[in-house]
Amino acid sequence: MKGVLLVNLGSPDSTDPKDVKRYLDEFLMDPRVIDVPKWARILLVRGIILNTRPKKSAEAYQRIWWDEGSPLIVLSERLQKKVQERVTVPVALAMRYGSLTLKKGLQELADQGVTEVLTIPLYPQFAMATTETIDVKVAELQKEFFPQLEISSLPAFYNRPEYIELLSKSISETLEGLDYEHLLFSYHGVPERHIRKSDITNGHCKIDAQCCVTDSPAHEFCYRHQCLKTTAMVVEKLGLAPGTYSTSFQSRLGFDPWLQPYTDRTIERMGKAGIKKLVVVTPAFVSDCLETLEEIAMEGEEIFHEVGGKEFTTIPCLNDRDDFASLLAGWIDEWRIVDTKTAIA
Repeated sequence: MKGVLLVNLGSPDSTDPKDVKRYLDEFLMDPRVIDVPKWARILLVRGIILNTRPKKSAEAYQRIWWDEGSPLIVLSERLQKKVQERVTVPVALAMRYGSLTLKKGLQELADQGVTEVLTIPLYPQFAMATTETIDVKVAELQKEFFPQLEISSLPAFYNRPEYIELLSKSISETLEGLDYEHLLFSYHGVPERHIRKSDITNGHCKIDAQCCVTDSPAHEFCYRHQCLKTTAMVVEKLGLAPGTYSTSFQSRLGFDPWLQPYTDRTIERMGKAGIKKLVVVTPAFVSDCLETLEEIAMEGEEIFHEVGGKEFTTIPCLNDRDDFASLLAGWIDEWRIVDTKTAIA
């Protein structure tokens, strides 16, 4: 019997600083999130970050928290229910971090008699700190607790035509009739070293103007290429004119070089350059969360207004849209009818 596990990032159980600290500890101690030696990670996370950041992060969560709970969790649960209504196999939900664990999700499927699982990381682009850490954790759990399960994973879907069609549709719904000057594609940032570590050719990813647009096997696991490709495909689909759009990266941490240009500085620069009407879309996320609702929709707008910008519009993530649920259901049906050892290409 086949079953599906939808997987998102996760969230603290509440906005209490203690819950936020517990969540940040699990998240930031992941060696694929902060990829330094364990002793250095302990010193950085538990010696510095967790002694200063939880209170500030808790305040940020309080700004976006819903009556039902964490927006990311609530939206993911709504999506899971809609997908379940559209397929004949069991569909469970799990988070990489937090109390809605991967182990609980796999156990829920196993308890229903599932022996073959398709995990769907809810990230359009592959990254060490998102898709890879899910796949690695699932493999660990399979070996230790679920040896009876056959598990495959849905590859990054950033360039699948049906996904680009849907993403473009969601953007055009906001842009239709809207008087705007510039559309900013803001993706979650990662350290530059993550790009190089994920380079299966050990040399192609130079993080320059050419490597991401020059064909290479490295692109299968290159987050930067996949983000730029997502932008390019949507731009082509929407017929956007040169100069009316750009790409940036948000949410950097620490002092190491991260993918550039940085979103906050880009927003500031655009406002200072005289752009008065800016629209921001966040295609690295399928669910609105702290990074979209607070960092972009609140902090980003504040930056824009401080430097003279007037109208700041954010485009919602795909969230629990009916057509997104149908898209996922279609991919699940494709997997359901193919050989169990073949992941969807």
